[in-house]
Amino acid sequence: MRDILPDLRARCADGIPFALATVVAVHGSAPRDPGAVLAVDAAGTVIGSVSGGCVEGDVYEVAREVLAGAGPRVVPYGISDDEAFGIGLTCGGTIEVLVRAYATTAEREELAAVLDLIAADRPVAEATVLSGAAETGARLVVRPAGTLGTLGTEGLDAAVTDDARGLLAQGRTGIQWYGAHGQRRMQEVAVFVRTYAPPPRMLVFGAIDHAAATARIGSFLGYRVTVCDARPAFATRERFPTADEVVRAWPHTYLESTEIDARTVICVLTHDPRFDVPLLVAALRTPAAYIGVMGSRRTHRDRLARLRDAGVDEAHLARLAAPVGLDLGARTPQETAVSIAAEIIQHRWGGTGRPLGELTGPIHQDTD
Repeated sequence: MRDILPDLRARCADGIPFALATVVAVHGSAPRDPGAVLAVDAAGTVIGSVSGGCVEGDVYEVAREVLAGAGPRVVPYGISDDEAFGIGLTCGGTIEVLVRAYATTAEREELAAVLDLIAADRPVAEATVLSGAAETGARLVVRPAGTLGTLGTEGLDAAVTDDARGLLAQGRTGIQWYGAHGQRRMQEVAVFVRTYAPPPRMLVFGAIDHAAATARIGSFLGYRVTVCDARPAFATRERFPTADEVVRAWPHTYLESTEIDARTVICVLTHDPRFDVPLLVAALRTPAAYIGVMGSRRTHRDRLARLRDAGVDEAHLARLAAPVGLDLGARTPQETAVSIAAEIIQHRWGGTGRPLGELTGPIHQDTD
C-alpha cells in the first residue's frame, strides 16, 4: 500500500472512484506477499501490482467489473495453462486476490482516514471479510483511538479487534478464522487482517562513509533510519541526507533513551571501544532483531574480551553479527552496505545466503 499511497490519497481527495485489488493469501512461490495492491480508477488508469505482471490483465478486468457494480469478490489464481494460454502464475504458486470498489464518497472518505494514518506512520489495521457467514467485503478499521465500521456482529468485531491489535504489535498480516459471532477455533468466517505498523527502525552508529551508504540502503529497504555519533563535525545533515534523523549524542546514551522493538536493526560501525563497548552492552539488553558490528576479526576478538569483562554472557554475545555482513567480497562503502543489507534480509527471513542456482525447493522458505 505504501508504494502507491500518494496516488490513492489523491484519488480520494479528488473524488475519483476506483477499485482496489489486494493479495490476501499466497501458497507456494509467488511474486508478491499478502497485502500487495493494485488499483484501477474510473478512467482505467492502473497503479501498483499484485503479481509482477503474471495476472494483472485479468485482475484489471475484474476490477473494472467490480467498479461497475458487480460487488466485491475474491479471485484465486494458480499455475497458468501454457497450452491453453490460460491466465495464471508462471512461478508455480497460487494467490488469492480480493477486489473491492471505493465508488461512493463515504467509501473513499473511510479509506482516506486509513491512508492518512499510514502516511503519518500511525499504527492501523484493516479487517475485511473474505468469505463465510458474513458479508464479503465488510470492513472494520482498528485504530489506537477505536474502530470504524463493522463486520456484521458485535462479537465478531470484538474478536477481530483484539487479534488485529496483536498482529499490529508483531507487524504481521494474514487471514484469521472465526465463528459468525467471533467464536475462536471455528472456521465459519474468513477475515483478512492487513496491518500498517510504523516502519521498522534502523539505528546506525558511527558517522563514517560506510554509515552514509548503509543509511541510504536502509531507507531503500523501508526502514526509518537514525544515524548517531557523538562528534558534531561528523554527525551532520549534509553528510546523511537520506537519514530520517541525525543525532549528536554518545551512542549508548542515545540507545538507552530511545524506543527499540523486535523489528529494530542496529548497525554499529564505530570501530572505537570507547563507543562500541558501552553501546553493545546496552544494545544486547534490547529486543532488537539484529545487531551487526563492523570490524576485523582481530578487532572483534578484542571487543568480545572487553564485553566479557563488562559482564556480558555468551548467550548474549551470540546475538552479535560480527564481522557485519555477508561474504560478498565487498570493498567499497556502497558494496559493504549491500553486504550488511543482505545479512539483515537473511536474518529476517532465514535464508541460506547461498546462490539460488545452487539450491532446490521453494525460493521463499516461509511458504507452503
